[in-house]
Order: sequence, then structure tokens, then C-alpha cells
Amino acid sequence: MAIEVRRSIEEPARVGKLWEAMERGRANRAATIEKTGLDLSAFRDRVRLIKETAAQDPSIAEAFAEAVRANGGRVFFAATGREAVQYVLDVCRANGAEFLVKSKSLTSEEVEMNQGLAAEGIRAIETDLGELLCQVAGEKPSHLVFPAIHMTSDRIARMLSEAYGEPIAPEPSSILSAVRARLRPQFLAAKVGVTGANIGVAETGSIVVETNEGNGRLVTSVPKVHIALIGLEKIVRRWDDAADLVRGHAISATGQRMTVYVSLISQRQPVAKDPAGREFHVIILDNGRTRMRADPWFRDALNCIRCGACMNVCPTYGVTGGHVFGHIYPGPIGIPWTANVHGLEEASFAHLCVSCGLCHEICPVDIDIPLMIAKVKDQDVEAHGQPTAERFFMASEAFAKVACLSAPLANRLLRRGSLRVLMEWAVGVDRRRTLPAFAHRTLRSRFRSREGQVGRVGKVAFFPDLYAEYNNPDQGLRAIEILERLGYSVIIPDVQWSGMPYVSYGRLGKASKLAADNLRVLGPLVDDGYDIVSTEPTAVYMLRKVYPKLLEGSLASKVATHSRGFFEFIEPHLAKLSLRPTADAAGLVGFHIPCHDRALSSGLPAMRFLERASYRVRPVETGTCCGIAGTFGMKSGWLGYDLSMAVGEKLFEQFRESGCDLIATESSVCTLQLQDGLGRPVRHPLDLVRVEGPA
Repeated sequence: MAIEVRRSIEEPARVGKLWEAMERGRANRAATIEKTGLDLSAFRDRVRLIKETAAQDPSIAEAFAEAVRANGGRVFFAATGREAVQYVLDVCRANGAEFLVKSKSLTSEEVEMNQGLAAEGIRAIETDLGELLCQVAGEKPSHLVFPAIHMTSDRIARMLSEAYGEPIAPEPSSILSAVRARLRPQFLAAKVGVTGANIGVAETGSIVVETNEGNGRLVTSVPKVHIALIGLEKIVRRWDDAADLVRGHAISATGQRMTVYVSLISQRQPVAKDPAGREFHVIILDNGRTRMRADPWFRDALNCIRCGACMNVCPTYGVTGGHVFGHIYPGPIGIPWTANVHGLEEASFAHLCVSCGLCHEICPVDIDIPLMIAKVKDQDVEAHGQPTAERFFMASEAFAKVACLSAPLANRLLRRGSLRVLMEWAVGVDRRRTLPAFAHRTLRSRFRSREGQVGRVGKVAFFPDLYAEYNNPDQGLRAIEILERLGYSVIIPDVQWSGMPYVSYGRLGKASKLAADNLRVLGPLVDDGYDIVSTEPTAVYMLRKVYPKLLEGSLASKVATHSRGFFEFIEPHLAKLSLRPTADAAGLVGFHIPCHDRALSSGLPAMRFLERASYRVRPVETGTCCGIAGTFGMKSGWLGYDLSMAVGEKLFEQFRESGCDLIATESSVCTLQLQDGLGRPVRHPLDLVRVEGPA
């Protein structure tokens, strides 16, 4: 895989095209949501309820099948992909078809229909432009919605010129004209047309086919026989449900209010007054879906509406593309689908996921894709073992304790090139990555030696995580002093680290045990009136988003409800503080929002904290991860440091062009990435502000 990652990164034209398409997809989606005034949270809840009902209630598929038959159609329940392909073969043979035309069917890719038909002498002709180009190239689709997103116009023109035996200019109009001229006779001659279906509606036995190309309607109407292949999870009960899904598909996939063609098909109608032989077949595909429905870890994957939004925000997909970051189903949601439909061996690309969590935040159905990916990693590690670097980073707390005990000697050793070469060889930590220094006295030891204050306003349990405890106790003390100035009593509870690497590297058993240990400490404190506060966004993310999923129940939910990021917690009280800048406030502060904070406060409280200290602040963002993703970017080679820096390059460019005088972020690891990528100091907001006392 490292070779494939390197090869993909070293194609700048392809990476640039892919990145531009992802940015355009995110921008169009955001613009449409704003223009339509869509209440995104309420819409997500509604769509999720529709999909959960469809995926979990087997009676809906049975009702749909009955309605199709009542309309004169034929229904086949395919338990496996092989059964689905065999049914298509049987229909083709019964109708004397030597080829068929196809449109809009990623599910047919899932069952490898084209290959199965070809083995029996029947040719499947793709008619969607993207799929057609992939077919000519002999490649798999690289995106759920834009299958040929990885191809440039020059490559397409050369490829089609060779395939069609005529010169084709590398311009969209020339390419489209050549393809149309080839496809039109095939539409007219085809006896069988195959499509997928975005939705099945049990109420009337209808299917919904959404496209932005008119060929879908030719495939469904011109041939004598139309076969629709649909996964059982796509069937809903009512048209009201279908209407919401149609809207959700378009907004999330392409940023449209509605796709150009929305075809509603219930039965075949006579053509030219000839009613004879017009057939409509529906294949309802299981192929592992029933098994997924019964699995609490993976049933959420059935709620996917195939919009591709998760790919448009995934940082590593954005530089590697779907042929590396994917099998047949690419991208983040492709990981749990691949593991369950095609087998764990085909889902090894799961380890390209950096656990930034952004796919969950953008998903229109609120699918917890990161947790499912973590489970696939867990299964893969059980089957194939754990890389040394991942084992090392999962022992980060133990390493930090030893490094603190031996600091400053440990810091001098960690700066020596020879030791870093040895560390790279022995434990897989990249020699080029800057590592944070360790403090000789931890935050807890310094906190115990100072005189605390009795609060008048409330009580705070400060969760230091690794960085404030072992690397930068000064930062933790500054946060605690501000909390005390605001009238809070502060303690540091006897908790361990938050443990994100256990999730990132697929050790969910260890993550659950750690979560249980920390919750046993924090739960009674919450009962006693304490709020949990941390300066590390990932720690808050774990407490609020991950622990409740690992350990369902009232304890995890209670702690999550009372956990806050430091700046979010103090924001209502900023007027009580007199904040002064410690650097030149005349310049511009470029602010980077850590990935895990996007699911919490989007960095807004920290930026307002700086603004109250007279700084001018502007977020500098690509819309995705900076690349380091916790410890992922500390690992050596193309599956670590090199990939992380490739992801970060777009952000580095934006900072270079921003004209900012200072750079700030809340995350300790994002700080390392930006410093290594830009060669400039990066400051925590607490380092840029002096608190002189209550206003």
C-alpha cells in the first residue's frame, strides 16, 4: 500500500484535480444549504429516521415486492451477488440479448456484474459518462458520485481517441459529442437495459432513479426489458419518505436542489401501440445486508444514501483517490461496506483513515463512520497484527511519564539525529517529525505545590490529557489560573489520558477499558457539581463523542453533557476578564481549527478570546484536516509522515498566502504539523494573551 500511496501522491495534476473537485463539492453543498435555509440538524434527524426504518424493517421490502408484482413487474430476491448476476444472465438469454446497456448502478459494481456477464459472453455497455470512461480505461470507479474524478481531459481524449479510432480533442464538448455518437445506436439496438435505483417505494411498487445525464431514461424506456437492481436498504415505505431522500441526495452529493433527471418508474408502458413483451424486473439484493442489519457495530452503514459527501472531506482520500483509498466502494463509508460485502482482506485501506472524524460531521444521515472504521481496524489487527509504530503510540502515556522523569536529558536525546534514526528503525517514529519537549515537573506535581482558591461560582475538574500534563504544564496552569480568577474551584482528577490512539489504531477493547476507568473517576465528580474542562480538543472529543459510543449508558452520557473545551467554557464570562496581548496585536492572527473541535465549537470561542485581547483573527482553512491527525503523521514513511505532509500542503499554501503575522491553534499536534510544514512558530491562544485580573 505504501507504494500505491507514493505513486498517487507523486501525480500532482491528478491530486490537484481531485482536490479541486472536493472543494467544489463542499462549497456547493454549503451554498445550497444556506440558500434554501435548510435546518440541517432537523433534516439529518428526519432522513436518518427514514433510513433506519427502511434498513431495519424487513417487511418494507416484502411490501415493495408485492406492489411491484401487482404492477405487472417481476421480483427476484438475490441472497448473493452471484445470484443477482445469474438472474440478469437468465433474462438476457431468454430475450436473445448479446449485450445490454447500463446506467446508474453502483450496486452492479458491488456484485461485479460486468465481469460476470462477460464471462458468459454478454457485454455490458456503460452509458453514464464517468462509468463509461472507467470501463474504457479498465478501472474501477474512484468516487461514489463522480466515478472518473481522477481523470484529466487530456487523458480522456487520448484514451477515447485510441478506443474509437478517431481523433478527439481534449475539450468537454468534443468528448461528449464522440461519446453520444457511439452510444445512440446502442441504445436503439439494446434488448435489455439495467439500472440501479436510488430509492424503492413500497407504497406503489415504484423505483426512483436520479441522474444528471439523460441516458438513464433511455436505458429504462427504449429496450424491451428493464432490470432494476436495488439493495434492500434503499426501500422506503412512503412517497413522503422518498421526497426527503431525493432532496438529501442532491444537496449532499452535488450541491443541487434536485438532480436534473428524477425518474419515477412503476411499470412498463406500451411503446408505439405495441404492448407485447415489455418487461420490468426488480432484483432486491441482500449480499451481506441482513448480516449487517444484525450487527450493532455495522448496521449504521445501511443508512448510507450514497451521496459521497464523506469523500469530499476525507483528507487522505483527497490526495490518494479512490483506487488507493477504496476497493469497489471507495472512501470512508467504503471501509465498513467493503469489510462486510467483499471481506476484511479487501478492506486493508482502512488504515489510511486518520480518525479526524470529519466524515461523521458532514454525513447527511449522521452515520458514525469513524467508529465503524475503528471496528474494521480492530478486526484487521486481530487477524493480521499491529504495526510497531502503532503499538508505540498507544503507549504514549507510559513513554511520557518516563520522558518527564528523565527530562531534560530525554529532550536532549530526542533532538539528537542518531537517536531519531534509531527510533525510526526500532519503533517507526519518523526522524523528520518534530517531537514536543517534556517537562521535568508534571502539571499535577506543580498544581499540588501551589495554593488553590476556593471558588464562589462553581467547581471544575481540569482534564489535562498528555500535553498539558507532561509537555507544557505552563499552559495547563494558565488555564487553571483563569478559571480561578473567574471564581471556580479547580481540581485535577486522578484520570488517565483520553486514549485517542486506541481508537485510531483499532484497539477498541483497550479504548473501552480506559473510558470506563476515566468515567469511574469523573462520574462522581459530575454528581458533586463539577464540570469537566480541558484545553485539548481531542480530549473533549473523546469525552463527548467517543466514550458514549464505547460505553452506552447514563454514566457516559452524564459526563459527556458536563464536558467542555476550555474556551467554550469561559466564553460566557469573558467580560469579567481584562485580556491583554503578549504579541503585536496590530498584525493578523491566522487561526487553524483542529478537526476534533469542528464537532464541538468550530474554534469560535478561542478566536473570540483572541479578539477580546485586541487581535485581528481570521481562520485559515482548507475545509479538511491539517494532516497530522494525532500521531498518524508521526509514523515514518508514506503511511505516516509523507502522507500527512502531502495532505497538509494545501493548508501550508493557504497560510503562506494569507499574510498572517501570527499563527495560532488549540491543538498540540496541529501545532507540530504547522511548524514542520511552515517553518514558523505556532502559538496556543493562551500563549498570546495575558490576563491582568477581573474587569
